Amino acid sequence: MTLALVTGASSGIGLELARLCEAEGFDLVIVANEPAIHSTGLAAQTVEADLATSEGCATVLAALAGRDVDLLFLNAGTGLVGSVLEQDLPGIERIINTNVLGTVRLLHPLARRMVARNAGRILVTGSIVGYMPGSWQAIYSASKAFLNSLCGAMADEMKDTDVTITCLMPGATETKFFERAGMQDTPVAQMKKDDPAKVARTGFDAMLAGKVQVTPGLLNKAQGAAAEVLPAGLVAGLSAKMFKPKE
Repeated sequence: MTLALVTGASSGIGLELARLCEAEGFDLVIVANEPAIHSTGLAAQTVEADLATSEGCATVLAALAGRDVDLLFLNAGTGLVGSVLEQDLPGIERIINTNVLGTVRLLHPLARRMVARNAGRILVTGSIVGYMPGSWQAIYSASKAFLNSLCGAMADEMKDTDVTITCLMPGATETKFFERAGMQDTPVAQMKKDDPAKVARTGFDAMLAGKVQVTPGLLNKAQGAAAEVLPAGLVAGLSAKMFKPKE
C-alpha cells in the first residue's frame, strides 16, 4: 500500500493534504507539534513531534519503523511578526529550525531512500513570499526563499530518476498561521485569503504530475512574478504594508 507522510497536519493546508491522502486510500502518517494531531478524525498513525529539534525529527523517522515513504508532504512551518531587531533571537531560531532544518532533516534521508529505489513523490510547502524581501516578516520570508530554491535545485539534480520534488508556493491562506505568528493586527491577516482545501488540492495534483513548482491563484502568480522583477526596496515597502501591525 502507498505510504504518505504529512507534516504540519493538525490544521490548515497540512490537514487538507492528509484528507486527500485518506480519500485516496493511502496508508497515512501525520505529524504536528501539538496534541491536536491526535484528534483530526483521520484514519492515520499520529506522531506528536517538534520538528524544530533534531530529536523531534528523529521521532518521526523512528515512527516509520523502516517503511518506505512513497509520498512525502513537508508542510510544517512557523512565523513571527515584527522587525528582525525587535524579535527575540530564540523566536528567530525557532523559525529557522522548523522551516529550514526541520524540513531538511526529514527530506534528506527520506529522499535518499526514494532515489535508492527510484520511486517517490515529494511536496514541500514554500511560499510566494520566498520571492520577496519580506519586511516585518523577514525571517519567515527568508526561510521560504531557502525552500523555494532548494526544491528547484533538487528537482534538477533528480531529473534522471523517477523521484520528483514539487514546491507549493501559496499566497495568504486561511489557516491558524496568522494567529500563531501574532499577526492578528496586520493587514494581511484581515484580508480575504485562499481556501486551504483548494491550495492543498493544487499542490497535491501538481506533485502527482511531477511539476517542479506551483502557485495557486492568478493573483498569487502575479504577485510572485512582480516580486522577481520590481526593485527590492519597492517590494520590501509593499511587504511592510501587508505585514506591519496596525498602530
